Amino acid sequence: MKHTHRFFYLILTIFFLRLISIAISQPVQLVLPEKFEAIDTPNDDGKSILLLWTISPSDGENVKYIISTSSNSTGPFFPVDEIKSTESYKSDAPAYFGFSKLNKQWHFYEAEASIDTVTNKPIQLYYQLGMSQANDTTVYTHPHIVTAIPEQNWFKWNKLNNFILTALLFFFIYYFIQRARKDPNLFIRRIPGLEAVDEAIGRATEMGKPILYLTGAYDMDSISTIASVNILSHLAKKVAAYDSRIIVPCRYSIAMTVCQEVVKEAYLNIGRPDAFNPNDIFYVTEDQFGFTAAVDGIMVREKPAANFFLGTFAAESIILAETGASTGAIQVAGTDSRYQLPFFIVACDYTLIGEELYAASAYLSREPKLLGSLRGQDAGKILIVSSILIGSILSTIYYFIPNEWLLIIKYMFKVL
Repeated sequence: MKHTHRFFYLILTIFFLRLISIAISQPVQLVLPEKFEAIDTPNDDGKSILLLWTISPSDGENVKYIISTSSNSTGPFFPVDEIKSTESYKSDAPAYFGFSKLNKQWHFYEAEASIDTVTNKPIQLYYQLGMSQANDTTVYTHPHIVTAIPEQNWFKWNKLNNFILTALLFFFIYYFIQRARKDPNLFIRRIPGLEAVDEAIGRATEMGKPILYLTGAYDMDSISTIASVNILSHLAKKVAAYDSRIIVPCRYSIAMTVCQEVVKEAYLNIGRPDAFNPNDIFYVTEDQFGFTAAVDGIMVREKPAANFFLGTFAAESIILAETGASTGAIQVAGTDSRYQLPFFIVACDYTLIGEELYAASAYLSREPKLLGSLRGQDAGKILIVSSILIGSILSTIYYFIPNEWLLIIKYMFKVL
């Protein structure tokens, strides 16, 4: 009898456990979001719209939203994407929706617009929101069908901080140009390589030896070559004043012509046009190592007292610098190529690093526009670095102490 009772209780327990498992496996009726809307995406080029809907009590790891679209309000609708119900909150995109606390109560989805190939205008589409569970094929659709037409916006207000930063940079440049016009001796930081120019030219004059000047590996369409020619203009005036000699081998014919005119004008401005020798500024070859071999030969034969390598250089940099060092010349180099800087640094007496090459013309000529632009850019760099530091500090603080006002201030320093 006891065994019969035990068997009965076992069967009853299995039956109830089965009922419970069936109940658990049955899909739960999902509660649809209360609101479903569509708006034009703000601050964009008119190629997307935003779908917005409130969170649902049914949101969870196993629940997903299904976005469907149609060209007709009555359908048929075709699914285009799915998102998890635990993602894509309005609070995740303050660039679109601001910093309201209510943003945590809304989901959003950015839908790509369809463009008419004939009119090049967006086609009006209709959107339907569905809701489903992971292990269920049933899709609960929202009763509201929404639509919106994308529009191009004139301004991206989420980039207002970038505009303010750029405006301040222009203001700094204008302000320092005006100051430089009143005071040509406006202070800029010392660059040893440029201060050595007078020393190198003076040494060459005392020794009765020439000066060798290279404008780099590129033609006049390169900004580095233009910067080098500007430096050549100032250096040629010193050479003319000291009655020394300057040799300028060129890789390109156009660069040769420009260098001849620049040096000729320098001699003319000093009042010694007859001392200018156009044969000292000549075309060699465009071949990289053919040019390098020719310049090395000039160094060995003429033994210039000073070598200037200013511009963009490639693999020939170490060959030129080492050959010049072997002749005992003072060498001043400058390049914007980070790959060649190490060779110039170890083989030359002075090296202009990176942007110092572009600052050189302002440093030497003291021309107000160049000088003011240089000081203004330095002030802009200080502003940018300060913004990065402040933004990083605020981001770190916000990570540990979330605060709405702190988030707003942090986004002012964020590059969007």
